[in-house]
Amino acid sequence: MSAELISGKEMAASIREEIKERVAGLKESGLTPGLAVVLLGEDPASQVYVRSKNKAATEAGIHSRQITLSEDTPEDELLGVVAGLNADPEIHGILVQLPLPDQIDEAKVLSAIDPAKDVDGFHPVNVGRLASGDPDALAPCTPSGVVEMLQRSGNDPEGKHVVVVGRSSVVGRPMAALLLRKAPGGNATVTVAHSRTPDLGAVTRGADILIVAIGQPDLIRGDMVKPGAVVIDVGVNRVDDDTRERGYRLTGDVAFDEVKEIASAISPVPGGVGPMTIAMLLSNTVEAAVRSAPAE
Repeated sequence: MSAELISGKEMAASIREEIKERVAGLKESGLTPGLAVVLLGEDPASQVYVRSKNKAATEAGIHSRQITLSEDTPEDELLGVVAGLNADPEIHGILVQLPLPDQIDEAKVLSAIDPAKDVDGFHPVNVGRLASGDPDALAPCTPSGVVEMLQRSGNDPEGKHVVVVGRSSVVGRPMAALLLRKAPGGNATVTVAHSRTPDLGAVTRGADILIVAIGQPDLIRGDMVKPGAVVIDVGVNRVDDDTRERGYRLTGDVAFDEVKEIASAISPVPGGVGPMTIAMLLSNTVEAAVRSAPAE
């Protein structure tokens, strides 16, 4: 068998069109959603991500503002920028691009963002709301994108055994919390595995849906997947490849060519979860804007 391809790129394009229509309607009522992205330094990967986010926001009709600071910006200055954005009525979503330079306490900065404008879903208040099962919590974009991919591809997690490989605060932990919620895209039985899990294959073979976000190229092989399982590969790894003009290739945490012959459906890398992350950032921004509007 050869698995059905779950294209996050195609789904994200559809979601962005839906968001564009919603934003147009909000503008007619006098509300223009606004997103601010703060970037420190000149890390090439971060610059690419920020450009992609700004471009996607602008195309959706969202007011997009980029604030670029130098690599050696003091923590107090960054906190001042965040405070200014918290107070700005034109900005409904704030995203501070990670990672941050060593002189800055990442947790302190994330905690300084107004939880109502925390479209990354990393503020402790939003983390707690998600963990408690609050269906209205602003959730991190990558896990939200995975849930959307599952639902839109006809692979609703409800009643399924989902194994999440990876326990990071960015993907693994919020992923499990979303899947456990008593809400659409939730109601799953969830197992979280990680780098210290003994006999990882024994755990992953029990999954109806396998979500891998551990940052190890080709960790999941064909013999670690139950026949007919749905596999979502969150990992993006840069691997040296002398056959490519640029000298490297991107690969996921799943050995795609092996697993596609075992699974019923699988997401590719690239073109899978990545585009969905940006789409969900736009979705969170619009939702934050709607919630900011005074009740009629």
